[in-house]
Amino acid sequence: MSRQPVIDGLEFARTGSTLHGSWPVAGFSRLRDVLRTDEGTLQYDLLGVAQERGYPALHLRVGGVVQLACQRCLGALEFPLHIDVSLVLAATQAEVDAEPLEAEGPERIVAGREMPVRDLVEDEVLLAIPLAPRHERCAGREAGAASEESSPFAGLRGLVDGTRH
Repeated sequence: MSRQPVIDGLEFARTGSTLHGSWPVAGFSRLRDVLRTDEGTLQYDLLGVAQERGYPALHLRVGGVVQLACQRCLGALEFPLHIDVSLVLAATQAEVDAEPLEAEGPERIVAGREMPVRDLVEDEVLLAIPLAPRHERCAGREAGAASEESSPFAGLRGLVDGTRH
């Protein structure tokens, strides 16, 4: 098993460091719980930014495809990931809480001396996937509509309708 990268968040940002890599989807334990299969690979780029809005920050890009289960038909649903997010760093939780939350602003997180990069990637992927993924048009749903018309009770409906006055 290879050693997983861990960064000192504030130092990484201050020095403008970069880190690139990829992991198999199967290596993300929390993510696997919401996927249909754990096939595939996720690529990431992490860039330290000395000043963003006056604070140190991390810029994270994640790409790849994960396999979700459609909540309508339970079939496989390929979900492409194109994550591009800025994470503004704070030294303490009090510092994060002191800033008003902006809907369109960057996310604020507490920086640590030991921040596992895999956890940063996994957190952002979990935030990016839909809570109830669905195909735009489900093959299972269309098949269900067709089988409703060919129901063995369809003939009885005609008999019942014919006897009513």
